[in-house]
Amino acid sequence: MFTRSTRIVSMLAVFVVAMLFAGDYVQAHGFRHNSHEVWVLDQSNTYDSDNNGSLDSGGTLYIFDGNKLRGHGAWKARAQRINLGGSVAEWVKRETGSAPVRPHNITFNASGTHAIISFVASGHVLIISAANRKPVFVVDVGTQAHAAVPSPDETYILVANQNGKLLQRINTNYPARSFMLDNAATLNLAAGNTPSGALKEQAGVRPDNAPILALPDERRPLAYVTLRGGGMFVVNPTTSPIKIVAEYTMATIEPAGLLAIQKGRKLYVNSGGGGGATLGFKSVLYTIPTGTFSTTPNVTPDTPPPFKVFDHQGEVDSHGVMLTENERYLWVADRAANSIVVVNTITDTVVNEIQLAGTVSKDPAPDLLALSPDGNYAYTTLRGPIPLSGNNPTVNNAKGSTPGLGIIRVIAGGRHGILLDIFPISNVDSGGVERADPHGVAVRMRY
Repeated sequence: MFTRSTRIVSMLAVFVVAMLFAGDYVQAHGFRHNSHEVWVLDQSNTYDSDNNGSLDSGGTLYIFDGNKLRGHGAWKARAQRINLGGSVAEWVKRETGSAPVRPHNITFNASGTHAIISFVASGHVLIISAANRKPVFVVDVGTQAHAAVPSPDETYILVANQNGKLLQRINTNYPARSFMLDNAATLNLAAGNTPSGALKEQAGVRPDNAPILALPDERRPLAYVTLRGGGMFVVNPTTSPIKIVAEYTMATIEPAGLLAIQKGRKLYVNSGGGGGATLGFKSVLYTIPTGTFSTTPNVTPDTPPPFKVFDHQGEVDSHGVMLTENERYLWVADRAANSIVVVNTITDTVVNEIQLAGTVSKDPAPDLLALSPDGNYAYTTLRGPIPLSGNNPTVNNAKGSTPGLGIIRVIAGGRHGILLDIFPISNVDSGGVERADPHGVAVRMRY
């Protein structure tokens, strides 16, 4: 017969076992703190800026509750839709004198209080308060704002002015809502010389210095600038003007330079694309050790040398990159091959290629990638049938059949994955033509 004390001990034992089981279940199923939002940009026009009867600017921002996108029911999720035409475009016109065209890329500052949107067919960089979804700042940097990336310490944003061939800096103080384009910091990437004395832009060396991305280093006053024509620059982004401190040529980093992502003291850079004869249908991934870079200029080009992780040829066009949970694997989205190449970040070898085309979508064309906070899901923008950027019409490397947000279940820590569902994004014009073309995607934690 049980005594009162033995009953209490038994109950405690059951409670402890239950908690241990619950802990295992939580760990296995990812039910950790996971409140987050997914912000997605559709590049297609929504605004007639000159009142001539045709849409020429604007775009749409979609904001999702990330927890509503889980499983196979993503298509039923509800999104907050913010028209970047209409009142937003009118405000931008009043502030800058021109309308914003083609919202292309979106990032968040480190604390997640503000979203930064760059417009690739105009020079606009728009900053939005994440809390109330209202714009707080806009600037037109000139020719073209391909990507605008905030520094980890939240003191500046680096703008890759693609066809302007400029690297520009916006000084930022988010709590004070103080933002300023610092013209004294602007680095001309086409004119002048590098630390080695070579021309910055030169046929056969760096033939086209249109910057695609400027990625600030995680811990040091450095940034990595990818170049459309191949090669790369390492810069000190805190000086005025921004200063080149290391240089790479197209002999070591092939065209077309694209995105970069950092894992500790290692940088990953991809290049190539579905550019036909010009780019040779190549998709290449490099890794470069960053430990020897410093603010002291390195006068020896192409050092330290990159290591080529993979070199794929055929109908390929690598684009988005993403590190999985614990940075164990790197995912590289290939929108032409409808796949995700999986790289082991310890051995820097390809260990898998996730095929996304199938019953959910015959031609998904995965573009950019973002990871859920618990690491269990990846979000990818899926391109539309009339791609507005990055597409070569002779091969249609960026053309997809199901524009929307793809939900990928991450398996085995990132070694595998499966496309579960799509939230469709649509913008059908008056002639019945689907114009939607999603591109930018970013995840914001909610605390």
